[in-house]
Amino acid sequence: MGYLHRGIEKLSENRNWTQIILLTDRMDYVAAATSNVGYCETVEKLMQLEVPRRARYVRTILCELQRIASHCLWVGTHAMDIGAMTVFLYAFRERELILDLFEEFCGARLTYNSMRIGGLPLDIPPGWDKKVLEFCAIMDSKIDEYETLLTHNRIWLERTKGIGVITGAEAAGLGLCGPVLRGSGVPRDVRKDEPYAAYDEMAFDMALGTAGDTYDRYLVRMEEFRQSLRIIRQATEGLPEGPIVGKVPRLIKPAAGETYHAIESPKGELGFFIVSDGKSTNPYRFRVRPPSFCNLQGLRRLVKGHLVADVVALIGSIDIVLGEVDR
Repeated sequence: MGYLHRGIEKLSENRNWTQIILLTDRMDYVAAATSNVGYCETVEKLMQLEVPRRARYVRTILCELQRIASHCLWVGTHAMDIGAMTVFLYAFRERELILDLFEEFCGARLTYNSMRIGGLPLDIPPGWDKKVLEFCAIMDSKIDEYETLLTHNRIWLERTKGIGVITGAEAAGLGLCGPVLRGSGVPRDVRKDEPYAAYDEMAFDMALGTAGDTYDRYLVRMEEFRQSLRIIRQATEGLPEGPIVGKVPRLIKPAAGETYHAIESPKGELGFFIVSDGKSTNPYRFRVRPPSFCNLQGLRRLVKGHLVADVVALIGSIDIVLGEVDR
């Protein structure tokens, strides 16, 4: 910890409201679009801005594509750490397809700067929605390939089942979130509990574990692959016409006040707390609740009683990005 600390919170207090979008890219750089959405929605909540329905649908599609891309990176590296190199190659094959879609949408493959306060910077390119649906058709069968390689693999089971067990009460008490919390059977998902973007119009199931071990955290994310595809299909097929940005003042200067807003990133609950003094064009206070940092606090509890060789599997099961931990 500490080697990727760049002082993003303090930097944000010395940037205007739009410039901060660029900084949120650099937190969880594996899921930059999700961070963009979380920040923009926080400012929109503070300013009481109404985001057009089309923009909310596109945001939902991008967030779920980002979730799949993040989980592809996770399953590939997690499996490789335990010794299954093939899954790494398979997962990165599909991740490239998602990065191609992002590149076509906004011109970037990693740090997107893909949102604007009040909506989107640009509409989807012609034919992009069809390519998204084509990707969904491809990804369906690829998830089965990952599961064929891992789910009933004897070595995988020995390295993950019963390793790092944590009960739902313990997980909630430690402030864990996302797939780590749901892997222990706690039904908490911001998309369901406090819907944002267009999630209140989407039908999907919450993936839950029962044993609270490394294997269940793996199963939760595998089911999230499928639920993300389900959401993407609904949002793409039902994509409404209309504007992509709401009525936003040329100079963004929210009235004096404060707000907290959270979204469900691939790692868990990503929250932003912002204070405006009503006078400046930049925030008076900017604070982030990063899920990677919160989940990392549970590692000390997870490793107790296990072999040193199991630690790599446990770190992989909580899926941290140190850019988000250190900020």
